[in-house]
Amino acid sequence: MTTPFLRHSGRAVSLPLDNIDTDVIIPMQQLLSVPRSELGRYAFNALRYDAQGAERGGFPLNDAKGRGASVIVGGRNFGCGSSREGAVYALAGLGIRAIVASSYGDIFFSNCVKNGLLPVLLAPAELDRMHAAIAASPDPVDAAIDLEAQKVALSTGASFSIDIDHAHKQRLIDGTDEVALTLMAEHDIRCFEHADEIARPWARPGNHDE
Repeated sequence: MTTPFLRHSGRAVSLPLDNIDTDVIIPMQQLLSVPRSELGRYAFNALRYDAQGAERGGFPLNDAKGRGASVIVGGRNFGCGSSREGAVYALAGLGIRAIVASSYGDIFFSNCVKNGLLPVLLAPAELDRMHAAIAASPDPVDAAIDLEAQKVALSTGASFSIDIDHAHKQRLIDGTDEVALTLMAEHDIRCFEHADEIARPWARPGNHDE
């Protein structure tokens, strides 16, 4: 099971960069050497820190408006590149619960849904409007996300509708991972196995003629 996602309120950070790939989200060297529970420390490592490990002042997650954000408002083709589920683990470890973008890498999008992180899809014009609303505010901006109602409301007063596949929506609300989905179908699986054993007894272990 994953953490169910029904509603969430938290700081929104504008990260208007296109083609943020999974290697930018979590470098391979950390993915191979750091426990999953600690990957959040290295999310966006090259963007957040310089070669000496000091914070880069111009990076949105490091400034006063974006620090501690749980909602990333990204660009186009977010999470492209290699198919590493660790990118989602790193974002979750950083405290991210939702991402807003106009498109995603297909595998990254699937990994988000499987791990309880909401990938919000907005049309490019609506995404630009969200970035503009955050940029125009002198104060930190909060986002209130209601997945059931399919709405995102910013503390600036701007609001947006979420378009999401019904199956993805229900899976996020229920907090079901792939293991849970399989267990939900356990009765059907048992029925199939029983019918198959009757129809093809020769295919079952121990039923072969010597």
